[in-house]
Amino acid sequence: MKKYDAIIVGAGPAGIFCAMELIKQNQEIDILMLEKGNSIEKRICPKRRTNKCVGCKPCNITTGFAGAGAYSDGKLSLSPEVGGELPEYIGYETTEELIKYVDEVYLGFGADSKIYGIDDMDKISVIRRKAIQSNLKLIECPIRHVGTEVGYDIYTKLQAYLLEKGVEIKFRNPVKEIIIEEGKAMGVKADSEYYGDNIIIGVGRDGSEWFDEICRTVNIETEVGKVDIGVRIECRNEIMKEINDVMYEGKLVYYTETFDDKVRTFCSNPGGVVATEIYDDNLAVVNGHSYKADTLKTNNTNFALLVSKGFTEPFKSPIAYGKYIAGLGNMLSGNKIIVQRYGDFRRGRRTTETRLVRNNIQPTLKDAVPGDLCLVLPYRIMKDIEEMIIALDNVTPGLASDETLLYGVEVKFYSNKIKVDENFETNIKSLYVMGDGAGITRGLMQASVNGVYTARKISNRV
Repeated sequence: MKKYDAIIVGAGPAGIFCAMELIKQNQEIDILMLEKGNSIEKRICPKRRTNKCVGCKPCNITTGFAGAGAYSDGKLSLSPEVGGELPEYIGYETTEELIKYVDEVYLGFGADSKIYGIDDMDKISVIRRKAIQSNLKLIECPIRHVGTEVGYDIYTKLQAYLLEKGVEIKFRNPVKEIIIEEGKAMGVKADSEYYGDNIIIGVGRDGSEWFDEICRTVNIETEVGKVDIGVRIECRNEIMKEINDVMYEGKLVYYTETFDDKVRTFCSNPGGVVATEIYDDNLAVVNGHSYKADTLKTNNTNFALLVSKGFTEPFKSPIAYGKYIAGLGNMLSGNKIIVQRYGDFRRGRRTTETRLVRNNIQPTLKDAVPGDLCLVLPYRIMKDIEEMIIALDNVTPGLASDETLLYGVEVKFYSNKIKVDENFETNIKSLYVMGDGAGITRGLMQASVNGVYTARKISNRV
C-alpha cells in the first residue's frame, strides 16, 4: 500500500500554494491532491454561452482546480487587513512578508504588474473625507486586478507546474471521510483509501458544510463562526467612477445606526457581470465577476453588501442559517436569483418586468427573476442594507437611485472556525486545516498565504 508524505484535500488557492511550497522545501516529497471538481481545462460553464444554468454536477463555477477563485474577478488584496484573519494567527509582519512572497509568484505566472490604490493619494483623500462624513471607514488596500480570464490562464499554468513536479492530482474525487486512529489522522476515504503522514484540509467555502460535519463526527475542536449575508448591488459605471478609477475596489465598512451591525462592501467588479453560483444541494447564490479585457467590459459595476453575523450559544449552525435564507430566495424564484430595484426595495414592493425594462440600468444576470427581497431577508438585515446604501450615496452620489439593482441572496459560507495551534494543526494529530473552509481566510491572497505558511511548518517536521 502506497503512503504519501502529504495528502491535500481541495485544489483551491490554499491547496495549490501549499503543494508548491512543499515541493520547494523538498523536491522529493510525494504529494496527493484530491479535488471533487474538474481540472482547469474542463471547468467550462455553459451559462456563459447560453445565459442559462444547466446544473452541472459539480458546479464548474464553485469547484475544480483553483476553486471558486478561477472564475472570480481575481483580485489580490495586498494588505494583511483584508481577506481574512491570518494576522491573528501568525502576526501582522509575517502575513505582510508572505503576501509579498505570494504576490511575486502570481506575477511570475502572469499577473498584471499594475497595482490600484497606491497612486492619486489626493483623490483617495477626497474619498476618505466623504467616507468619514458618512460614518464609513475606508480600508485602504493596494489591489492587483488579475481578471477572470487572466486568472484562468494563471491557474492553468499553476496546474501544469504541479503536475510537472510530480504532484498526483485526482479530479472528480471528493473525500468522504478522514481516517483517524488513536487520535491521529492516517489518511482519507475517497474513491479508495489513501494514506499519508500529513493530511491537509483546504476545501474552501464550497466544502465548508462537509467539513463542518466531519468536525462533529470525529470531534475536531471548533468554535462558532460567522456568516455573511446580504445582496449584490449593480449600478452604472458612472456612479462608481471615482472609486473605480483610483482604487478599483472601495472597501468600506459601516456600523448601522439602528442595530450597530457591521456591513461591508465586498468583491467590487467595475465593468463586470453578476453571476450565479450553484452549490451541491442545488442552492443558487449570487456573485460577481469582471474580465481584464476592455472588449469584455460592461456598462455596470457590481459589488456585494454583506452583513456579518456572529452567533452565541446555543446556536451552532451558521452555515445552515445562511442556506435557509438563500433557500427562501430560491423558493420564490424557481432556484434562480431575485433582482429588485432599490426604489421597490425601499417601498416594500415587488419589482415587475415592466418597471425593470424601463430602467436605465439593465441586469447583466440575464436570467435573474424580478421579485421582492423583502420576503426573503430578515428585517434586521434589510434595515442594515438600506442604511448602508444611504451612507454610500454620500460617497458615490446616485447609488441610492430608485434604479439601482439589488440581487439576492449573496451568502459567504464559512465553516465553524477550527481551533488550531501555531502550525495550523488541529487537536487531531497530523491533521492540518487552512483557507476559507476552516474559517481562517476570506479571499485569494490570504488563502494562498495560509497554504505557504502551513507547508513550511509541515516541512520543518518532515
